[in-house]
Amino acid sequence: MQELANPPPIRIVIAEDQAIVRRGSALLLSMEPDMEVVGQARNGVEAIELANLLHPDVVLMDLHMPVKGGVAATREITRALPGTQILVLTTLDDDETVFEAVRAGAHAYLLKDADEDELLETVRALKRGESRLTPQIARKVMDQFRRLAAEVPAAPASTPAAAPAAESQGRAGAPAQEFKADALTEKEERILEHICEGMSNRQIANALFLAEGTVKNYVSRIMDKLHANTRTELALKSRR
Repeated sequence: MQELANPPPIRIVIAEDQAIVRRGSALLLSMEPDMEVVGQARNGVEAIELANLLHPDVVLMDLHMPVKGGVAATREITRALPGTQILVLTTLDDDETVFEAVRAGAHAYLLKDADEDELLETVRALKRGESRLTPQIARKVMDQFRRLAAEVPAAPASTPAAAPAAESQGRAGAPAQEFKADALTEKEERILEHICEGMSNRQIANALFLAEGTVKNYVSRIMDKLHANTRTELALKSRR
């Protein structure tokens, strides 16, 4: 009786304008038996074209590239190919760049000084449907949300004149109503905090002494309550 075939390799496109970095990343990933580099792009336009042509599982995306930057390319790819995961790999770690990349749809964010094992594990995590933000990146995202929250004035008391404006926002209601903190249970709030720290389901399960399947169910419920499609969106919406 023949053995079951191995699962297909993780198909990867690398978008990087520096040839040495691009080829070095391709060599590293190609040495892994469960990974295959199917395309290399020198700028954001080529990244979008290759993604639409090849439908890769993961795109390694640099942010600072000519013709079209990584943030714009990430936004277009995630809109057109929801099954393709974007792993931002860059030297840029300023708050605004991090926030824009995650908001554009990036599923993971690593700095280029990350070690090889971290890069490989992040690629595999994305294939499993997980999102990864390193703790330092997660902190920057949360700090950005705190700044935004501080800049938003408190909502005025309801008045009859304000009612039509509220109705014009649709049945879904205002964002402030969608993301009430009391919509989550205490356990869900703890799990959400760990998600914002970049922890995987397995790590959360170990930290809270739960079964990994139980954590997965909690994450699904949290996504439903906060109207999020990915763990990255949860991190973005958790402070609203």
